[in-house]
Amino acid sequence: MKKKHINRSAISDILALTESLGLLLKTRLWLQILIGMITGIGLGLLISPRGMAVVSSHTAELIAGWVALPGYVFLALIQMIMVALIFSSIVLGIASCGTGDQLRRLGIRIVPYFLLTTSIAVGLGIILTELFNPGAYISQVMVSDFSVEGISQTADAISLKPQENSIDRHLSVPRSLVNLIPANPLRSALDGSMLQIVVFSIFFGVALLSIQSTRARPFWDIAISLQEVAMKIVSWAMMIAPLAVFGLLTEITAKLGFDAIVGMGGYVGTVLLGLLCLLLFYLALVYAIARIPPLALLSHIRELQLLAFSTSSSAAVMPLSIETATKRLGVTESTANFVIPIGATINMDGTAIYQVIAAVFLAQVYGIDLSVPALLLLSATTIGASIGAPSTPGVGIVVLATILGGIGVPVSGIALLIGVDRILDMSRTLVNVTGDITACLVLDRLLSNKHEINHNST
Repeated sequence: MKKKHINRSAISDILALTESLGLLLKTRLWLQILIGMITGIGLGLLISPRGMAVVSSHTAELIAGWVALPGYVFLALIQMIMVALIFSSIVLGIASCGTGDQLRRLGIRIVPYFLLTTSIAVGLGIILTELFNPGAYISQVMVSDFSVEGISQTADAISLKPQENSIDRHLSVPRSLVNLIPANPLRSALDGSMLQIVVFSIFFGVALLSIQSTRARPFWDIAISLQEVAMKIVSWAMMIAPLAVFGLLTEITAKLGFDAIVGMGGYVGTVLLGLLCLLLFYLALVYAIARIPPLALLSHIRELQLLAFSTSSSAAVMPLSIETATKRLGVTESTANFVIPIGATINMDGTAIYQVIAAVFLAQVYGIDLSVPALLLLSATTIGASIGAPSTPGVGIVVLATILGGIGVPVSGIALLIGVDRILDMSRTLVNVTGDITACLVLDRLLSNKHEINHNST
């Protein structure tokens, strides 16, 4: 009886944690973010040297830098509290399961689900790229115009070892699996190794669920307090979210304009089409399993999608993802607290489809014919690389560099993609967070036949 009492108490405490974000949903945060996006793009085009250029390039850079300050403050606040939020959310999600049997039911479904959807995303990306052949629209003269200097920092940031022998490559797989278990969780937190933090949190939560409730309760209380503190800081950050969106988009537009997108139209169009197809797949999956109409689902998650698009970080919107799943879509607290932090780390379907399209696109640009075995290797590599990729802006271009080496495509080809990557980064983040919400709804429905939602709420 004590165990059940503690679980009920923990759940009731968790239900109170996200109330601080409820006001944001009532004040039409989505509209404020949308206004921030539109005005940010407008100001960026107005001052951009590649736009109207009403000011000098130096002045435009100064304006963009200062206007973007709230955006970087927003991202820094989220990054500061992210480890505490992930740890407490996963521990509380596991603790709220109540029994080991319920946890096992959720655990044995979540990994196959993530692998299946990522595989579908990769397969869809390969089909679209082979079908539309966007690499044919890039001339070799254009390729030669790009300097390797544009990716020098990216190449230095990763470790590419083409001389590595086959034995070392095979041994690296089991070593990588072992390395998922952090020998020093504090070091993992300092290094920002979110996948190791997730693994540690899962072990910690399962251990708490397995010991006597009287001994586990103090740690549960600490986790509840930790999450409440984290959510309070997040609520402060969310107050400047519209300003953050305005500033970040002003800076991006002022630097890039839309010239880069025009030159890479075929590639950009293929990636956006792939992301749209993946989004439609999610909507169909939710309707088939949870019986939520597509328009109703989009209405419930519009604030989340707009903020994810603007910040390019699924980690930054994780608190709002939990809030949206539980308060608007009726997902149980235990499922949302368990699935979303894990999904923000390993469920990167949007990133996966982008990476495979970019890899095949560059292979087409360089005239490299990818055989069926090479495409299978590319698929497996992309699935593995997308799992555990940090959910921070711009990381996709770094992960892509590791994939290209495996199929013989020059890493210098990334210079072709850098100019348009930020727009695509924003788009794939939107799809990533939609995938996390979809996972919550699907898994929650599979675990319970009593899933109900008021579709008329906004």
